[in-house]
Amino acid sequence: MQGILIVDKPTDWTSFDVIAKLRGILGTRKLGHSGTLDPMATGVLPVFCGGASKAVDLQLDHTKAYRATLKLGARTDTGDVTGTVLETAPVTAGEGELLAVLPQFIGPQMQVPPMYSAIKLNGQPLYKLAREGVTVERKARPIEILDIRYGGSPAENEYVRTVRCSKGTYIRTLLEDIAAAMGQKGTMSALRRTTAGVYTEADAHTLEEILAAEAAMPDLAELEEKAAENAEKIHIE
Repeated sequence: MQGILIVDKPTDWTSFDVIAKLRGILGTRKLGHSGTLDPMATGVLPVFCGGASKAVDLQLDHTKAYRATLKLGARTDTGDVTGTVLETAPVTAGEGELLAVLPQFIGPQMQVPPMYSAIKLNGQPLYKLAREGVTVERKARPIEILDIRYGGSPAENEYVRTVRCSKGTYIRTLLEDIAAAMGQKGTMSALRRTTAGVYTEADAHTLEEILAAEAAMPDLAELEEKAAENAEKIHIE
C-alpha cells in the first residue's frame, strides 16, 4: 500500500501498537505515523504507508482538533484518570465558572509539557523518567489555542469541550490549567482527536474495518485508493 491511511485509533492502544498491527495486516514495515496519541485517547491517526512514510514530517506542523472531558475533584500524576491520584478536593464550581474562564485560554500562550510525555531529554523520553519517579525541569513551549467550546456535561462534575489547537499542545495540561482557573482540581477523563490537519473522523477507518478489507481483496483495493487520495491532499508524489 502506498499513501496515507487514516486510522481511528482504539483506546488502550499506543500509537506504535497500531503501527505494529498494521505491519502484520498490510505485510510491510514501511509505515510511520504523524502525531502520537496517548493510549487512553481515540481518534484520527494518520499512518504513512510505503514510499509516503518518508514524508511524515510534512504533517508535523498541522493544526489538530480534539473532544476532551475534564473531570473535577482530583489531580493525578499523568494528568488523566489512568494515573495515580495526587490530590483530591471538594468540587465547588461548575458550568458557570467553566464558561467564564474558557475565553482566557484562546490565543497564543506558553505551556509547560507534562512529565508523562514523549518529549526527550538526552535521548530519554520524559515518561520513562516519570515512571521511575524522576521529575525534571521542562521549558515552556509556545502553543496556540485557536478555538475552545463547551460541549455539555455527560456526568456529574464532568465537562466536555472541543479544542482546535496548534501542534505540540498537551490537552491534559490544558484541562488541568482550566480546572485551576476555576479554583478546582481536575484531570482528563476522555480524549478523542477529531481532526489532524486536512484529515477528519470521516476519513478514518477502525482496525477491524482494515482487517476485514484485507480479508476481502476488493475492499482492500478501495482502501489503497483512499490512501493514495489522502497523500494527494498534502501533495505527496
